[in-house]
Amino acid sequence: MDTLAEGAAGTSLRQMSGGQAVAEMLALFDVGPMFGMGGFQLLPYYSAVRDLGLRHYLVDDERSGAFAADAQARITGRPAVCDATLGPGATNLVTALVESLNAGVPVIALIGDAHRGFAGRNMTQEARQIEILGPAAKAIIRIETGERIPELVRRAFTIATSGRPGPVVIALPEDVSHAELELPGSEFWVDSATARVPSRRSRPDAAAVELAAHLLGRARRPVILAGGGVHLSGASMELERLSATHGIPVAHTLSGKGAIACTDELSIGLFGRYSRYANELIESADCLLAVGCKLGEIATKRYSLPLEGTPLIHLDSTAEEIGRWARVAVGLWADAREGLVDLEAALDRPADGRMEYRTEIAGRRADWYAATLPLYQSESTPIHMARLIGELNNTLAPEAIVVADGGFASHWAGLLYDTKQAGRGFVADRGFASIGYGLPGALGAQLAAPDRPVVALTGDGGLNMTIGGLETACRTGSHFTLIVINNAASGYVKALQHAVYGPGAYQSSDLSELNYAEIATSFGAVGIRVDQPGELRDAIRAGAENTSSPTVVDVMVTRAPGEMLPGVDSRTQVHRAGDRIA
Repeated sequence: MDTLAEGAAGTSLRQMSGGQAVAEMLALFDVGPMFGMGGFQLLPYYSAVRDLGLRHYLVDDERSGAFAADAQARITGRPAVCDATLGPGATNLVTALVESLNAGVPVIALIGDAHRGFAGRNMTQEARQIEILGPAAKAIIRIETGERIPELVRRAFTIATSGRPGPVVIALPEDVSHAELELPGSEFWVDSATARVPSRRSRPDAAAVELAAHLLGRARRPVILAGGGVHLSGASMELERLSATHGIPVAHTLSGKGAIACTDELSIGLFGRYSRYANELIESADCLLAVGCKLGEIATKRYSLPLEGTPLIHLDSTAEEIGRWARVAVGLWADAREGLVDLEAALDRPADGRMEYRTEIAGRRADWYAATLPLYQSESTPIHMARLIGELNNTLAPEAIVVADGGFASHWAGLLYDTKQAGRGFVADRGFASIGYGLPGALGAQLAAPDRPVVALTGDGGLNMTIGGLETACRTGSHFTLIVINNAASGYVKALQHAVYGPGAYQSSDLSELNYAEIATSFGAVGIRVDQPGELRDAIRAGAENTSSPTVVDVMVTRAPGEMLPGVDSRTQVHRAGDRIA
């Protein structure tokens, strides 16, 4: 514990280690549960975390800790903290940090660094970790002077929460961490605005707003394209109001699901690589408004949407995303919420509320559900993925959080799962689309929202990567439900091989047939194996009712590669065997 001392000028000084100074600053920011795996460099920090009563959990792997922090930050809107030791601990963070960087998620990653007096002498586990982590983070802050620790921790939070949020790495050299310092008590303060995102909100240029309102107001068939930036800005209410008042349908990306409720009559669902009917409406649109959406490969069906010549209004907090590749009629550089407020104020309410357009959308919606209902109710075995998602739609409470692992799980859930209220109720790691996110993501989400049901979807391949996290989850007393999509394969890869090269042309895409319910039980979780569609609902309910441990529901889904994807992957259309690629 620290002691107080009087400096020469009568200023109260606090005597503490560098590691404790970092922990003290994190306590002032009121950070939530932290995740990491310690080492010698960070021992003083760990000691202070214990003394201060901060919640910190040992994880199975540093990547899992950073994934858990990422999910926590998405749910709370506050920077989440993870840590790693020098060398292999720090380099294990790379994949997860890139996820947070690409998705705009505020994470503070504390890493141990080499003793400054011995660096470069082949110290144990020493690596060029700053260079390795540099492209994976929004910023790297190396603390060279212990006296600047409070300032630099504040700086990390400011960077993590400003503009497009992102991960910031704080590198703490061994000697700075262990050094005994005398720091003025007056240095220990925080800017509460930087304790959540967005820390600062910007408004768009007034002339640009007027032009955007003119284009959007005269359009007969406008469509809003909602991305993850809507959630980062907390702009769902404003988007709902704009959509409802002006009769404008909302399509969403995987990250933007829940921008308005999927059950809203003006939600037209996922667009891009997989779509209900949003793609057709986008193709026939006479004006598009993209909000917090990067218009990347998946969302644009490999850059074939929007159609050339369709006026595009792009609202984004990151100026360089506007016009990255698609021609923009109006760029609105602003926070999503503030931009929507200004745009709403500038728009005149349409005389008929676009009733004819609404009627068409309702018809498309009804036709799609009628065509999809047999899949939602499929009795086939192995279990059809649509039946699994349908049971989630019918069973989960409106406030539930669904976490979808990369690839197979996120595409099926992104297309078929319906959020019942606006806001972040669907978490998919689409910033980097790495598999292995499902289990640690569920842990982070459940600790962030202990009173909300959390259900995660992961493939057997994804779970194999981070299965040690079951021990972490049981130890922490977490009680999420983890649904394992068990097809004894790296399903997405096998399906792509089938689509490109034909039946039987599979290589290194098969896994062993494992019983994950039994494996989960050995970790101390509740394990339920489901191989009949009629058992799904009871299994999901059992997971929701179990509040003392994680529940793992091992679901046997189709092994047929031609049936593994929810539609035709746009990439396979130009890469089929024998096709000539320009």
